[in-house]
Amino acid sequence: MSLTALVPENDVVPPSADGPSTPQWTPPLDAEGLRSVLGRIRNWKPLDVEEVFDDLDTAIGNQPPPVATTGALVDRLRGHLKQLSDIAVADERYPPTAEMVQLVERGRPLRDERTPADYRQAVGLARRLAFVTSDLVEGLIEARYIKGQVEC
Repeated sequence: MSLTALVPENDVVPPSADGPSTPQWTPPLDAEGLRSVLGRIRNWKPLDVEEVFDDLDTAIGNQPPPVATTGALVDRLRGHLKQLSDIAVADERYPPTAEMVQLVERGRPLRDERTPADYRQAVGLARRLAFVTSDLVEGLIEARYIKGQVEC
């Protein structure tokens, strides 16, 4: 008669020395990579569609933007266009339409353009940024990549 020991199912049995060993896990990022990710998370700002439309109205509305705020408006429009461009190409499962790709490509050099010191030229840059941004935000809303303004 042989003696057998009953082992409860939740007991951990160490692997045998002869069995295959599992490679040791290594983290996907080093300390500097983690700092970079943390910095991006801290600096992340969610898309505010109402703010985008407010800035579009300021840039291409009935009145030109005030002289004192034109530089800040250009910077905000650059940021909106960058965010919207990122949204357009972010998910490989939902590729951007040909029009979205064209708008992203058209917006890239505008985002890199220096803000002119001359007021009229700065307004011109703001308006060019606003037209591309407007077309892209409308395309993203139409394709349901983002939600438009909430009606109250």
